[in-house]
Amino acid sequence: MITFYINTIGFEVSDKWVPGCWTCIECPTQEEHNLLLSEFEVPNSFLSDIDDNDERPRREEEDGWQLIVLRVPFRKNSQSHIDYSTVPLGIILKDSVFVTICNYKLDMLDDFVAYSVRKQIIVANHYELVMRLMLSSSVWFLKYLKHINIHMMQVQNKLQQTVRNKEIVELLRIENSLVYFITSLKGNDVLFYRMAHIKNIRENCNDELIEDVEIELKQAEETTNIYRNINHSLSNSYSSLISNNINFTMKQLTSITIILMLPTLIASLFGMNVPNYMENNPLAIIYIVGASVVMSLLLYLFMKKRDLF
Repeated sequence: MITFYINTIGFEVSDKWVPGCWTCIECPTQEEHNLLLSEFEVPNSFLSDIDDNDERPRREEEDGWQLIVLRVPFRKNSQSHIDYSTVPLGIILKDSVFVTICNYKLDMLDDFVAYSVRKQIIVANHYELVMRLMLSSSVWFLKYLKHINIHMMQVQNKLQQTVRNKEIVELLRIENSLVYFITSLKGNDVLFYRMAHIKNIRENCNDELIEDVEIELKQAEETTNIYRNINHSLSNSYSSLISNNINFTMKQLTSITIILMLPTLIASLFGMNVPNYMENNPLAIIYIVGASVVMSLLLYLFMKKRDLF
């Protein structure tokens, strides 16, 4: 889907492309790919790079074109093995052409447009727009991290009631999301510092905006590290708890087996077809059962005292 935005007081949708507008493409079709190649003459190598979901954050130039790859947060559907991940957002610019392209539908871009209208943001140039997209991506990392933290606390509450494999798997899914986040944020951080020290970009962006991007990136990175450490500790703690519960259950079963072996042994001895001086005693069964109960009870009390039961 392709959308053209012009910046008046915030970004507004335009019916057609005009020089200097923002061309936003999400989930591109083959026709939209062809449009970029034929009408805008975007290098095909750039589009191939963006199609790679594992593309790392970077910046490169070719024949006056600039390609910036930014990793942005993405919320997956419920069928996925992880809840949150990151995807590449390609930013292609040259002269009056500014294109963003992503193979997924991003909540971040719709929110960015709505925020620009609400705050009546006027973007002076393309480099400032790049920085504002970086800032928006960092803010959305923090938003999704809040959701992850809430989910993590819910899983923890369930684990306090009962330890099941389902909750441990949920913690592993959260761990995977946090790994994607921290890896992408580190790449975005390196990209930001490289761009912030380019003279042309520094001159076209105000220092306050650059500082805001730096602060949000650092906060998102530190928050992700904190949540990852907490989640890792939870996983290790409850994995140890499950192991201890298994050991305790096995110890109980072993103790019960030993206790049951004693009356079985007594019954076997007196059930043998040999003289035992009680074969003619009418109260023999009472003595045997009583002895089995008393000895089993004494063995149980002994194990209880030694914390074996």
